[in-house]
Amino acid sequence: MTAPADTVPPAGTGAGLRARLLRALSHPSMQARAARFPFLRRKVRREGEALFDLVQGFVSSQVLLAVVELRLCHRLMEAPAHPADLVATTGIPCDRLTQLFQAAAAVGLLRRRRDGLFDVTPRGAALTGVPGLEAMIAHHGAFYRDMGDPLALLRGDGPTELAELWPYVFGPGRDEDPVRARRYSRLMEDSQALVAQDTLSAVSLSGVRRLLDVGGGTGVFAEAAATVTPGLRATVFDLAPVVDAARERLDAGAHAGHIETVAGSFRSDALPDGHDAVSLVRVLYDHRDDTVAELLARVRDALPPGGRVIVSEPMSGGAVPDRATDVYFAFYTMAMGTGTVRSQARIAAMLRAAGFEKVRRHRSGRPYVTSVVEARRR
Repeated sequence: MTAPADTVPPAGTGAGLRARLLRALSHPSMQARAARFPFLRRKVRREGEALFDLVQGFVSSQVLLAVVELRLCHRLMEAPAHPADLVATTGIPCDRLTQLFQAAAAVGLLRRRRDGLFDVTPRGAALTGVPGLEAMIAHHGAFYRDMGDPLALLRGDGPTELAELWPYVFGPGRDEDPVRARRYSRLMEDSQALVAQDTLSAVSLSGVRRLLDVGGGTGVFAEAAATVTPGLRATVFDLAPVVDAARERLDAGAHAGHIETVAGSFRSDALPDGHDAVSLVRVLYDHRDDTVAELLARVRDALPPGGRVIVSEPMSGGAVPDRATDVYFAFYTMAMGTGTVRSQARIAAMLRAAGFEKVRRHRSGRPYVTSVVEARRR
């Protein structure tokens, strides 16, 4: 199989020289000599610290999980406290709780004061305020266990826990469980507000009269679109259990009369027509290329000539690997069993292959939230 264009390394005449230089730098004696010179010493130290951050990364994530599960930032936003003050309510011995407080301070979530009390930092306060972030962290147990043997995950050896957590991605027969569908929808709903905000900052819906939000969950994006686009009418298309939850939520909202819901599966059902734009928000990266190709064909068939499609989701950095999307989201979707992060260039190519033109790749202010590609039907 030919690699995507944005993953092919460029040829270079200095490859041999660079390889020799890297071998020399990797030798302990060279590192010891470099440490004698002020400029090189700082660089060696920075590289050493960066390597150790990689080594301890899993421990830091588990510290974060413990902070979330104990709601430490919430507790300390009410008033500064000493670990001993929380022993009774957490059930954790004081010495170990102190170590957790110290670790949380070291990663920037808490601050240790001179009087020995701890309070919350701006980062810790943000943790409590970003919609859906704590819920996403709290559900990571399955993902962390799947990452316990990364080589097995990369080889695709056996089922993963994360795939069992989100079985809807496997298609008919596994995507109609109302309990699981609602759980997934709630998790996505909590964080969808940020995605909607960044998407609508990148793309104007001016001129759009009817928007079809495919895989629209409980309607968060459709509501946000209707809020910033006067006169817009929207349709949320998703699985029946999800649509039931969406209807309950939308009926209580400000745009109840302007947003309708249609139940169906884009794998087997034609998409509703009569819309001049289709949004795919955090949909494509859940699925394999063949499923995405079929979905984009259905989107094309549902749109009139000149109709717009908007794809918004975390995307690979492609030729310039991105720390958030090419690490976290890439392995998360891998553990789900069917998905993958794709670069803007790769999504643009898939859109063109499906019959779209005038493809635009928008710059993202927060790639770890979302990136956006849009196109028009030929």
